[in-house]
Amino acid sequence: MPTRRQLLKQAAASLAWSTVSRANEPWRMPDESAPHQRTWMAFVAKPSIWGRQLAPQVLDDLASIANAIAEFEPVSILVAPENANLARRTLSSSITQIEHPLDDLWMRDTGPTFVKSNDGRLGYIDFNFNGWGNKQSHRKDREVASFIGEHAGATRLETTLVLEGGGFEINGEGDAILTESCTLNPNRNPDVDKAQFEAELARLLGIKRFTWLPGIAGTDITDGHIDFYARFCDHDTALCSIESDQSLSDYDITRDNLARLSTRYKTVTVNTPTEFDTNEISDDFAAGYIGYYICNGAVICQAFGDRKADQKAQAILRQQFANREIVPLRVDGIAAGGGSIHCSTQQQPV
Repeated sequence: MPTRRQLLKQAAASLAWSTVSRANEPWRMPDESAPHQRTWMAFVAKPSIWGRQLAPQVLDDLASIANAIAEFEPVSILVAPENANLARRTLSSSITQIEHPLDDLWMRDTGPTFVKSNDGRLGYIDFNFNGWGNKQSHRKDREVASFIGEHAGATRLETTLVLEGGGFEINGEGDAILTESCTLNPNRNPDVDKAQFEAELARLLGIKRFTWLPGIAGTDITDGHIDFYARFCDHDTALCSIESDQSLSDYDITRDNLARLSTRYKTVTVNTPTEFDTNEISDDFAAGYIGYYICNGAVICQAFGDRKADQKAQAILRQQFANREIVPLRVDGIAAGGGSIHCSTQQQPV
């Protein structure tokens, strides 16, 4: 028969969210909307991963994103040696280029997670990137976080957790939204339960309140990253993506996400586009508007060629980020690989 302690632990694990109380945490991850020192990106698109036809478009998309962000804040970009000449031709002269071996472009997942101490020191976490559960080669990418963290002069925080930056969303005031399908997946953290996971993120990021969404494992390489489903607009408002196509599994998932998040936060919804003017549509195509990136003074967001849906999404972003310029970009190559603008960026806070 289970003990009382075991029963209490099971009951806590069944809640949609839980709270970790840890006073005077020395480290905290600032919200993405807090002032940035710079943005980090990666300039690479290997034909072995992306295919020979799509890879050139992906590199064009990366240049568009980097150049757009560079209008608002400094950008540093790791450049795969084989793409160095192209980078010099296509990237703004204001962007700092650093040649470094790379497997893929997803800086949100491979790059360091930057945190700040109570006395203003900069720290970073290398979350032991393992190719989204060993689904893709990552020998070079698993070195990216420590390389950038050391380059930035930040203090390293050690952890054994395996986690990607797209796998959690924080509001900078102690709240986090995560999907169980990604973060608690045996392909990443086989011996870590929810309570242990929460305690470690409390220590590393200053998280005190956790909202857990079920997510769905196996439908995409990330096993359901949260940054495709929900983002914080401010400390108490969540922007939720709502799938418009009833034939897709995300149709029910996004509505379930909304119901769960509505019990804790104000919610704003944005529907996915339904019309496309690109030839890159496939099962992997990530068609959603919440993969935006917040930089100093702007929100860099995606457009898909669905005029009505694009305009509505941009109007919602203008309302939620009234003091920032909304900059829409077409990055269909990156979307064809299942990613977004957010996935290709990582912020370093001031």
